[in-house]
Amino acid sequence: MKKINSALISVFHKDGLDEIVKTLDSLGVTIYSTGGTQNYIESLGVGVEAVEDLTSYPSILDGRVKTLHPKVFGGLLARREASHLAQLQEYDIPEIDLVIVDLYPFEETVANTDDEATIIEKIDIGGISLIRAAAKNYKDVTVVSSKEEYSILLELLKEKQGFTTLDDRRELARQAFKVSSNYDVAIFNYFNEGTADLSFKHSIHRSDILRYGENPHQSGVFYGDFEAMFEKMNGKAVSYNNMVDIDAAVQIMREFRDDDPTFAILKHTNTCGLATRNTLKEAWDAALACDNISAFGGIFVCNRSVDLVTAQSIDKLFYEVVIAPDFDKEALELLSKKKNRILLKINNFDVRKRSFRSLLNGVVEQDTDLKTEGSEDLNLATKKAPSESETEDLLFASVAVKHLKSNGIALVKNKQLIGMGCGQPSRVSALQQAIAKAKDFGFDLDGAVMASDAFFPFPDCVEIAKGVGINAVIQPGGSIKDQLSIDYCNENGMAMVMTGIRHFKH
Repeated sequence: MKKINSALISVFHKDGLDEIVKTLDSLGVTIYSTGGTQNYIESLGVGVEAVEDLTSYPSILDGRVKTLHPKVFGGLLARREASHLAQLQEYDIPEIDLVIVDLYPFEETVANTDDEATIIEKIDIGGISLIRAAAKNYKDVTVVSSKEEYSILLELLKEKQGFTTLDDRRELARQAFKVSSNYDVAIFNYFNEGTADLSFKHSIHRSDILRYGENPHQSGVFYGDFEAMFEKMNGKAVSYNNMVDIDAAVQIMREFRDDDPTFAILKHTNTCGLATRNTLKEAWDAALACDNISAFGGIFVCNRSVDLVTAQSIDKLFYEVVIAPDFDKEALELLSKKKNRILLKINNFDVRKRSFRSLLNGVVEQDTDLKTEGSEDLNLATKKAPSESETEDLLFASVAVKHLKSNGIALVKNKQLIGMGCGQPSRVSALQQAIAKAKDFGFDLDGAVMASDAFFPFPDCVEIAKGVGINAVIQPGGSIKDQLSIDYCNENGMAMVMTGIRHFKH
């Protein structure tokens, strides 16, 4: 056990600091501080030694240099053993037993402004140096590196009357290096933005332990700020599989966030129901009709506030999660009666511009597929052009197929996904699966359109599509045998547009 006799306090966030300062004072701890923190401590009626008096140097360069001095760092880095203590005595350097530092909010500043001068001034130099020095010397020094640890320190001070154990100090040092490494990564990524440097550095401050991983025998943790995206209105803890499906749901509804009322139903990340209508209830009914069997236990997502009439229909099914921009009061009351069902109010449908996943012994990173085809992307490949309504359905289908596992085929009619094939080893198999599903749920394929996530290497898919009444096709093109499919369409009165954009999803 070591007693804290002296403390250096220099923080940005002062909320929660008052009780710590008063407790330190009651324990007879000498407090050193500078600048705004010193003024704050003095306002509490607590005596404080100015760092400037210790170092005999004032804060200079607009506050850029305050604590960077041997009389500060000597007191932090000295091992409490004869040779080091003798040097402290020789140079009149006091031992510093506790450091409380809360760094300048660099990441928050980057998120709130593009002004580089403002951002640069939020790169903490003295604070990060104090944290690293104190953490390095954890055998003798206690370090508190962020406001999140104020409560931990306060509990220690009260429980142990100003004493700390080696285990206490080592744990706080661990957290300090976590803070410092996160901080350095954030600064590097700011400077690295837009450069050709492909270094992969990522840091997430928050983590939540999940009920389990993909299966019960696997543990799982989510690293991220779930509450920044969603307000959880009801339900049990979100699971690993819920997280994966929620991500897929956000990705597809991002495409329709500004469109007419749209509902999507997902199962195992694939969209098994999708429709746009004049009202949300109509969109729900149409999406459910796509595959009311797979909807059982699914993830539901929409781009409008859920009203009571829609909620009454949703409530008839077993589901895992409903995601919406909001819930009307009566709808929320109804859906919340099922305590385990997760209701998420989404703040926005924005997704990261870069995405990554673990593979083998490393990580792959790429641009997120944010491309959504518009009419300007449609290049007519055939003599016959699609009608206006077919063009609307083709664009709808191109979004639907983009969010299916490859190989993927989407069949659409009147802005409703009526058949889908996904995750198949051949595109023909995906089409056959889509046709079978459409027929199983009673859809008439005559006049439907087809979308493929990648090119047709042979004309077999357009031949099969024509056989069930499909007369318009959208695909990226790019096969050396594109002409075979184009020729078949021309010979059989079909319209085909090519986008030049592939949407593989593995």
